[in-house]
Parts: sequence; structure tokens; C-alpha cells
Amino acid sequence: MSADDELNLLVIIVDTNPIWWGKKVLGESEFTLSKCLDAVMVMGNSHLFMNRSNKLAVIASHTQESRFLYPGKHWAFADLFGDGGSFVESNCSGSKDGKYELLTAINEIIAEEIKDLMTKTDMKGQQTETLLAGSLAKALCYIHRMNKEVKASQEIKSRILVIKAAEDSALQYMNFMNVIFAAQKQNILIDACVLDSDSGLLQQACDITGGIYLKVPRMPSLLQYLLVTILVKLAYSFIFQYSATSALFVAHARLLLRFRYHLS
Repeated sequence: MSADDELNLLVIIVDTNPIWWGKKVLGESEFTLSKCLDAVMVMGNSHLFMNRSNKLAVIASHTQESRFLYPGKHWAFADLFGDGGSFVESNCSGSKDGKYELLTAINEIIAEEIKDLMTKTDMKGQQTETLLAGSLAKALCYIHRMNKEVKASQEIKSRILVIKAAEDSALQYMNFMNVIFAAQKQNILIDACVLDSDSGLLQQACDITGGIYLKVPRMPSLLQYLLVTILVKLAYSFIFQYSATSALFVAHARLLLRFRYHLS
């Protein structure tokens, strides 16, 4: 099977729990939800940039709902298998230079959706836990839908990356384990990047599905760890032999991060 017959889908789930992020703001933390989303968008753009057949979805895991940040509600599903041209032409405010237009459009969609989600948040109820199990279930449903939409000659390789912030919810344990075993049955790997305290649920998810579990030592360095640790391993799992472009991209990313963050 040629590289053009393989679609590499990455679904990123971001924990947008307003209580947890609100405490960060009150504590005057240098790492905010906005900076977290910036890192996620760079990660997503890098994934798309590495191969033209790569696909991306981003889900916000909130206390009251799980919402797709990308693809947004205005993005035609058919565009996901092309270059998104029809949406880009009418919505992108960036420069018209091919691939950059699509990346700009994606970033704008994510920014608009997260703004709408956080603006409409009502914390008067008792629900204060992140609906992570529901977000994972939504990711699996989306992957299943993508699998049904592809051509018979094409194959989709899918992974789910969870950016976890708030504490685990014991009440979601059974639903969470059901989702994990469903992912394992479909050969979908679950990776986790944990910002705060360790997550026993996500450790099990990564162990069972064969994914990567990463506890970020320094939250402001999230992008560093996403690119150097997660993205490189994703590339090896999706593309067993790097193309020249992918190899150069990863090498360049490593050099930039080494100088910027003084990596050894």
C-alpha cells in the first residue's frame, strides 16, 4: 500500500475544565489555557505539515459537554478528505499560499469554538468534573465515521492524544474502561500528556492500548514535550520510514528546541 493510500488521523482531546484553569489564573500562573491551546495548535499543524495525507481533529473536554473545536460545525465533512478548499476560500483571513491557508483556517476555527464554549459556560450546577470518558467516546465515534467514509483502497491509522489537566473522576471509571477496551479492540492507541498530578485512568489507557504516557515536568514547556516526545513517536508509528520532508522537519524542530530550551 502506497503512502497516498494511508490516512493518518490524530484526534487531540484537550481538558478545558474551567475550574482547574481558573485556579491557574487566580494563582497568576504563567501557563494558561490560551498558551495550552497555542501548543496544541502548533502540534496539530506540525502533524498536518509532515504529510499531506495526515488528518486532524480537536475535541474540548469540558465540565458540561464535549465539543469539536475542529472540524467545526461549518466545515463540510467532505473537505476533510481534500484540502478544505471550499471552506478556506470563504473563511480564511490569512495569506493565500496553499497549505498555510488550511492551517490558518484551522487555528481560527479552534479559537472561535473555544471562545464560544468558555463564554457559554455556566458553573451554577454541581458538575465540576471533566467529561473525559465522553470525549474519548466521541473521538472513537469520529474515527469510526472516518473509517466508513474512506475509499475501499485506503486505510486509516488513528491515534488519540489526551492533554489532561484536572483530577481523575472516580464516577467515570466504568465508562472510561469501556472506552479503553473499545479502543484496544479497534487497534486505536491512546496517548496521554498530563499537566498536573498523575492520572491512574490514563496510565491504564496507555498501557492497555500501547500508547505513550507523559507527565509534563514543567507546564510552560508543554510544546517542547509535545514536539520532541509525542510528535516524533507519532511519526514513527504512522510512517515507519520517514520521507525526506518529515525527517528534515523533525531534525529542524529538535535543533530549534535545543537552542531555545537548552536541551541536552
